[in-house]
Amino acid sequence: METITFLIQAPDQKGLVSRISTFFYKRGFNILNCREHVDLLANQYFMRVHLDMGDLGTSRKELEVEFDDFCKDLQLQWSVHYSNQPTRVALMVTKAPHCLYDILVRQEQNELKCDIPMIISNHPDLEPIADKFRVPFYCISINGQRDKKTQENEIRELLKKQHIDLIVLARYMQILSKPFTEEYFGKIINIHHAFLPAFKGANPYRNAYNRGVKMIGATAHYATAELDAGPIIEQDVQRVNHQHTPEHLAQIGADIERIVLARALKAHLESRIIVHGNKTVVFA
Repeated sequence: METITFLIQAPDQKGLVSRISTFFYKRGFNILNCREHVDLLANQYFMRVHLDMGDLGTSRKELEVEFDDFCKDLQLQWSVHYSNQPTRVALMVTKAPHCLYDILVRQEQNELKCDIPMIISNHPDLEPIADKFRVPFYCISINGQRDKKTQENEIRELLKKQHIDLIVLARYMQILSKPFTEEYFGKIINIHHAFLPAFKGANPYRNAYNRGVKMIGATAHYATAELDAGPIIEQDVQRVNHQHTPEHLAQIGADIERIVLARALKAHLESRIIVHGNKTVVFA
């Protein structure tokens, strides 16, 4: 079944459910699923409405124009997503293969319903993986001929040429510039390790081992100009102990990163995320 999903947010007010539902009822839609959340502290209302596309009696453009007119009095912010328009995803990587492999396998097995027309890297190391899955690989490094601005402009050209909807930083070990993250806000998902306490630098698992941490984990979030500080989509942790070597910790961390990134990507692809400020509402 092909479906339409509306993601809606607005200042909380009486009658929202009734008025929104009536809008779709009058146009002959069967509501397959409706999820709601009210943030009482922010006085904000969130809704995800899942519709049967078979009931669409007009063009998509007409539906969107009518809904936009309807939203003005209620101060609704909204977006709409059609299941028969697969999200086009660009993967960006450096040298670590685990998240790249995991996403490509899940997509190949139809667990992640999207198109992956390209992999972009600042190193050539992972090109053999791209070849195995027959995904075009582009190595765009920073070197004597390219500074960071030039590199990002080349990446932009590729993204626009391939009509990319979403960028996944599958262990891309470069900091994106503020103009880049602002241009693609809400369209870049990043994954990073998340220790308690947090350890930055080249050897985080060695540092964690030296401190005797008892819990490690990972966080997936939308990227912003501030490093690892964007709206959080998904997190997970696992307890560890003194018997785990730095190598063990690195493997456990990699496993958690795979799972957390896949969950975040799946939520985005299924249109289950609404961003509000620096937070997200992620519907089950």
